[in-house]
Amino acid sequence: MDITRIRTPVLITGAGPAGLAMAIELGSRKIPCLVVERNDRVGYAPRAKTTHTRTREHLRRWGIAGELAAASPFGVDYPSNVLFVTRLGGHCLHKIDNAFSCAPEKTDFYSEHAQWIPQYKLEELLRAHAETLPGVELRFDTEFVSCTQDAQRVHSVLKNRKTGTEYTVESDFLVGSDGARSVIRTLIGAKLEGVYGLSRNYNVVFRAPGLAEAHPHGRAIMYWQINADAPSLIGPMDSGDRWFFMPTGVPEGVTLSNDEAAALIRKATGIDLPYEVLSTDEWVASRLIADKYRDRRIFLAGDACHLHPPFGGYGMNMGISDSVDLGWKLAAFIEGWGGPLLLDSYERERRPVHQLVIEEAVRNHAVLGGQLWRERLEEDGAAGDAARAEVGELIALTKTREFQSLGFVLGYCYQHSPIIAYNNADPAPPASPNYQPSAAPGCLAPHLWLEDGRSLYDTFGPGFTLLAVDGREANGIVVASTEAAEYGVPLKVEVLGDPRLAELYAAPLVLIRPDQHVAWRGEVWPGQVLLDLVTGWPAEKHL
Repeated sequence: MDITRIRTPVLITGAGPAGLAMAIELGSRKIPCLVVERNDRVGYAPRAKTTHTRTREHLRRWGIAGELAAASPFGVDYPSNVLFVTRLGGHCLHKIDNAFSCAPEKTDFYSEHAQWIPQYKLEELLRAHAETLPGVELRFDTEFVSCTQDAQRVHSVLKNRKTGTEYTVESDFLVGSDGARSVIRTLIGAKLEGVYGLSRNYNVVFRAPGLAEAHPHGRAIMYWQINADAPSLIGPMDSGDRWFFMPTGVPEGVTLSNDEAAALIRKATGIDLPYEVLSTDEWVASRLIADKYRDRRIFLAGDACHLHPPFGGYGMNMGISDSVDLGWKLAAFIEGWGGPLLLDSYERERRPVHQLVIEEAVRNHAVLGGQLWRERLEEDGAAGDAARAEVGELIALTKTREFQSLGFVLGYCYQHSPIIAYNNADPAPPASPNYQPSAAPGCLAPHLWLEDGRSLYDTFGPGFTLLAVDGREANGIVVASTEAAEYGVPLKVEVLGDPRLAELYAAPLVLIRPDQHVAWRGEVWPGQVLLDLVTGWPAEKHL
């Protein structure tokens, strides 16, 4: 065995959420892959804390949503409220309940609620699950050096950072999920377009025993502090009295040592405690998107191709959904039942979603604590009351959308994809923070809790699912099953007679993709031409 030359269908660079999600999506479909990460483990930086409903629905499909819930440091029923205050020890200005839809109560809108949990805990769960999947291999302390590609393969050179040993990996595809400073993005000649440096900010992680009891505002996941000293966000992050502190709009040239960060926390909160600063991390908010996501057999996913301010919690979650979209398509192509248009569809589907989310994140970023500050906000008496009432109304008007934006999490629709059968009479609803379920082709399949207690999504198969919602078109179901079997397309038929589904889907037959988006809906099965289209084969395939 030549240990200096490795063969794998897919090489993935970067073991962050997008890279691990790609490995799980492939591994769950029995496609071997190799994930390489230059660090010695996952979960270094305490970054995102919001796992959106859509991401948890992916975890449900992978069988690990319950494990993430169990890892919650405060329990899934911890109130996901967001409070706007002058200081943690000061006045309350406004409260937003159930931010990001984290409450565990069931709703027909989704199969899994969102969850407030540190990103490093999610990464550890994804890594542990990926390592259980046959054919998935993770190599840490491994650096991507270079690669070339030809018509059949990508030839990559990797280096073990501990030993210095270099070796070659031959793969059918390479996925660059290597983050904001992506080497793969540079390698394929993709350029980031947009604006770098919308603001300068810090993320401080600190330990503060007694802080939760030292303020008067009650439990919440996040407190926005609006004052002249340090406009900032602060909130509980993990067990062991671990908190985060995020001063926003930090002037150029200002740095924070651990001692300076502790002093700033004390000043911003108005609460004098012995703060133990664990880390300080400067970050820059930008709005950037790559001008291309692919060069032949090499793809970009996650932060490698889109960067935006974190307000709204979209970044990590978008990266995971990128990997789901690309993952099932790569698997289909490698298995032989997916055609070349599947791969072409990745950027055409995901880039408009990224543009939509970037605009929304930038909109959220435009109103931070510094923009909400007003004179007399902290004064006692009538003048202070009036200032606080004014700012409270402004917060309700400008910031509610940031935390109640289910429409941007579940409601986006792939409207210009080459692998979706559109009907001009079936327009998708316009993008909006308010979620309006739609079964129009390209949209996420509307969810429903069935009368027997199951999630509708749990009835879907790992490949395509033909949903018969009112028991009609029995002949079409037989024909569809026969054609799918003939061409090797994985298809599950699910016949459900719930009248609510007939109303929700507005068609007797609906074809659901492996990623739970609607590929087609109609009255009569149109034949093999539909399977060709949704599996990415050109119209001339059978000519």
